[in-house]
Amino acid sequence: MPNLTAWSPRVLSILRIMTALLFMEHGLMKLFHFPAPQPGAPDPLPPMLVAAAAIEVVGGALLTLGLFTRITAFVCSGEMAVAYFIGHAPHGFYPALNMGEAAVLYCFVFLYLAFAGGGLWSLDAAVRKRP
Repeated sequence: MPNLTAWSPRVLSILRIMTALLFMEHGLMKLFHFPAPQPGAPDPLPPMLVAAAAIEVVGGALLTLGLFTRITAFVCSGEMAVAYFIGHAPHGFYPALNMGEAAVLYCFVFLYLAFAGGGLWSLDAAVRKRP
């Protein structure tokens, strides 16, 4: 299906942008209660959650732009792995039951982006194109 293959770099960029915006929303909810407070997050936030929120906001912004995509995605993937094993895995083995599905999915999408890069519509690609 050559027509679909031709769109692969663009769809990669769309996946990156949408995932990053949703990820950034989690950090904004923790730090600024925007668009609403993060359900279940304590107030004030403990230092580990402040660090996680900072990674989510800064990492989400960088990934949305497609800037430093590979290293940023690797850091965000690691944060989600830590979040899963600290916040979800102690509540049971199955992600659907311990509410860890989103953390697992973010972890592996970011891991994929760390290897695939930002795609055609990214600042990383624009910088590479410059003579």
